Amino acid sequence: MKNENGLFSDLPAGLLEDIIEKTAEVGEGLLSEFSQMLAKRSSMRAELREKGIVISEQALGLVSTPTTCATDGSYAIERLLSIDLVAAAAVVVEGITPPSEKRHWQEPRHETYVESEVHHADTGTILRALMLGNELLLAVKAPHDLVMLDGSLFLPTIYFNQAISKTTGSELKTAKEFLAKLENYLEAYSVVVAAERSDRQYIALPKYSTRREIGEVMGWPETHDDRALLTQILEPGELTKPIPVGTDEPWHIGLPANVQETLQPLTGNIINALKRVHVFYYKPNTWLPALRVELPQAIALNDSRLAVVVQGLRNQCTTGSMLEPYPIYLADRMVKALAHALPTFRQIATQRLAESYKGDISDVFHAMHGYRSESGV
Repeated sequence: MKNENGLFSDLPAGLLEDIIEKTAEVGEGLLSEFSQMLAKRSSMRAELREKGIVISEQALGLVSTPTTCATDGSYAIERLLSIDLVAAAAVVVEGITPPSEKRHWQEPRHETYVESEVHHADTGTILRALMLGNELLLAVKAPHDLVMLDGSLFLPTIYFNQAISKTTGSELKTAKEFLAKLENYLEAYSVVVAAERSDRQYIALPKYSTRREIGEVMGWPETHDDRALLTQILEPGELTKPIPVGTDEPWHIGLPANVQETLQPLTGNIINALKRVHVFYYKPNTWLPALRVELPQAIALNDSRLAVVVQGLRNQCTTGSMLEPYPIYLADRMVKALAHALPTFRQIATQRLAESYKGDISDVFHAMHGYRSESGV
């Protein structure tokens, strides 16, 4: 079997037929699960309403159309014969601007990092944290009413911890760059999770989550996470009341010894704010799955600020061709292009090296031969 793009051209016919047969069996099993869900939908929805967990967006009141933006980042590593070529990029993209908006945002609207490294297993871990830190820097610079982050509000804690543990004694250039900017990254992170300014609403939109805060309260089966169930239960224009994430994780940020005393108060503020993070689900339109929205407590418990968040999300979810808010979608498209472009960057570096190299030019092309690429967002 083969389609016009040759998708199955390298698969043995017997293997392909076996997979198709088993996939059909999976489909039958999913049909049974979906049928059960459909039968329970009305009762689950009635139970949510009875407990006051579901509200209409209109209950929050009207606010002026907010300006919006979203940040996202990606990183890529080109494993060459002699070195690793690494790159990370973070971008921020403005949403659909209200017609009356006259403010202008000065450049830059991106942060980049490109470097060569010796072969090392920890490069990707540190590079990912550097990428996320640059996303946070862009987020706090944005002069917009609503700033969306791609992913969870807890991700920086996880990635920063992983990177810091790998930087001790490391000679990687990426490690030195990350440590040099660590204080700035933490300050930006603190601003985002505290959200003290009433004219800046920071939210995070994880695309994938296994969390079940509402499911645990309602006693729903563990076979479905909250987002999957609420996509079927919520009607357009409805949201759940923000509730604490309620994580029992012992969040911490293990600082390097030389900056521990200086940055400990800052990380303490971050951890305290993370313990108060709230979450709600919102379905702007029929064609969209329910959005999982993580937000600081200062926004979650203020109806006026929460109304800005909901209004901003609704205004940026205007077409069925995008299953997420417009600026998140566009930022994601932009940064994912980085991994595809990295081989071109390698060719540019190879050409520059070949032009000046005095020895056998074959040395250059052997050393700069790429045999594996790694990337992430």
